[in-house]
Amino acid sequence: MAISVAGGIRPGQVIAIERRLYQQLIVGKLKNQPVLDEVDVELEAAAHKLEIERAAVFERLQKQLQAREVFDAVSAQLIDTVARDIELNLAEPKRLLPKIGLSENQLSLLEMLHLANPEFNRMRLLISDLHFLVRDLTNMVNSPAFRLRHPQRADVRVVDIKLVMNFIGLENLRTLIPYYCLRNWLPSGHTSLLWTNRKLWRYCIMTARAAQALGKLHERNEALLYGTSMMSQLGTCAVLGCCAAAFEKLWGTWLREASASRDKEVYDAVMATELPPDLLLNQVLEYAGHFNWMLPELCKFSDSPMVNLLRELDQQPSFAELSLDAKLLAKASCFIRVMLLEEARMLEPQERRLMYDYYELSEQEVLRLKAQNYRKIDLF
Repeated sequence: MAISVAGGIRPGQVIAIERRLYQQLIVGKLKNQPVLDEVDVELEAAAHKLEIERAAVFERLQKQLQAREVFDAVSAQLIDTVARDIELNLAEPKRLLPKIGLSENQLSLLEMLHLANPEFNRMRLLISDLHFLVRDLTNMVNSPAFRLRHPQRADVRVVDIKLVMNFIGLENLRTLIPYYCLRNWLPSGHTSLLWTNRKLWRYCIMTARAAQALGKLHERNEALLYGTSMMSQLGTCAVLGCCAAAFEKLWGTWLREASASRDKEVYDAVMATELPPDLLLNQVLEYAGHFNWMLPELCKFSDSPMVNLLRELDQQPSFAELSLDAKLLAKASCFIRVMLLEEARMLEPQERRLMYDYYELSEQEVLRLKAQNYRKIDLF
């Protein structure tokens, strides 16, 4: 390039490339290979069945011009109603806190993990109050894979959370707790988000691993960078969950009303209507970055190091003006975006160079990031 773009206000081309990644995650039809944790099998079966039903109805509608006109009118009205409901919910972020499951105890626990010597008893009390975390950590310790590493207690099931924590160890807890918190934030039970969740989950894990690697390279707080990177998709999870919940609630209501009225054309039109991926994408691009730090602020964590970094990444338009830790988070995200877009064949070599140039990724950083194993998290 004749003129370097390194570090300044993000050029329009860089913004377009970054949006392309979210377009692939949310709108793209590519079904990624299974990742670290499989989505519920029953949900996948339900999504597949619904997809087949919609395809069959849509094929039938295609053959009937008049029915297609009914579909267009009913579907447009339903989607417009959903969009207005979503806007009302997103305008009041407090409504999202119980839906996403974010709490003061979660944030306190995540913050403790960044300390050099966190108080173990305090951690135990916080974990005990988070039922999903107790369940996930206990299941992991009692899993066949973990038992193979500890043959002396292969026949003993551990249920006491203090023993569970002792078996896992502090360093592994620094990795597992943000991992399980993120999994809990992902919107669950929505067939319309099955593939989006899988792709977003993979992107989150890979980015957190990259941030951790850069933290180690630059001798920064690895736990802080890893945990903050996991939290950097909190807003996306909240927006996706809000959109899916609004759609499925209204879709179900309209379907029942159409069934009760015995209007087959309207029923088929509602059945064939899907949550538009473009609607999801636009809401994520507009709200997610802001919600990353605003939702924790609503839980009274405005001065948390994690929240400060997320606020900085959202509000600072120039990469050069970011703090070192924020720069490392942005670099990790840049590297994984490039990797995933190239994997999907959605990025040209000159665009990769542009991204690396803007985010000032050095040759040493790129080599370190390329050497990481992004297929699994190293534990024990």
